Amino acid sequence: MPKHADTPSRPGIVIHALASRLQHLPPSCGPVRLVGVDGHAGSGKSMFAAHLAAALGGAPVLHLDDIATHEELFSWTDRLLREVIEPLGHGRTAHYRPYDWRARRFGPARALPPAPVILIEGVGAGRRALRPYLVRLLWMDLAREEAWTRGRARDGEEQHAFWDGWVEAERRHFAEDPSRPHACLLVHQKRKGYEVLPGPAGVPGPEQDLTHSDDPSAVC
Repeated sequence: MPKHADTPSRPGIVIHALASRLQHLPPSCGPVRLVGVDGHAGSGKSMFAAHLAAALGGAPVLHLDDIATHEELFSWTDRLLREVIEPLGHGRTAHYRPYDWRARRFGPARALPPAPVILIEGVGAGRRALRPYLVRLLWMDLAREEAWTRGRARDGEEQHAFWDGWVEAERRHFAEDPSRPHACLLVHQKRKGYEVLPGPAGVPGPEQDLTHSDDPSAVC
């Protein structure tokens, strides 16, 4: 999958409010508050995660593009649990080797120390094996066909064949292990900023009031 590349601008009011709420939640994986950001490929997960990480004061972001491979588009669960989730759950620094999609091999090991909040971003971040370790699951709420169209346009003609295979693999994954029904919050990218709404799984307490938008023209 093409490499993520995001340069966040100033986070909006909604993201700052969300960051504040996340920081005050109890840890979900050892000392860490793990936040999943899931959605269809091309739905804007990486950019949103970059904005949220900035609002959290530079929180680490684990991109699942670094975990998946050509041979394991979605069958990387055991490796992620072993290399990342288990050590973080014991308060230890995790180590994983990011996958190089062009060279088709793993790169040098990268350290991921425990932090107050760590974001896990990528298709499958809300899979059932990970949900017990997440303090919140966020879903980028963009229809899959629209998201895939955006992703194809972003990656260009050279990734055309890859996208054909990816779309079928993603369909199978979400048919077998859907994330959206378990999302606490739904994120909509607006003309300016984001809108955050309660998700199908709901959220307890005052987070229900995160139902406004950074875009003053949006209907909330």
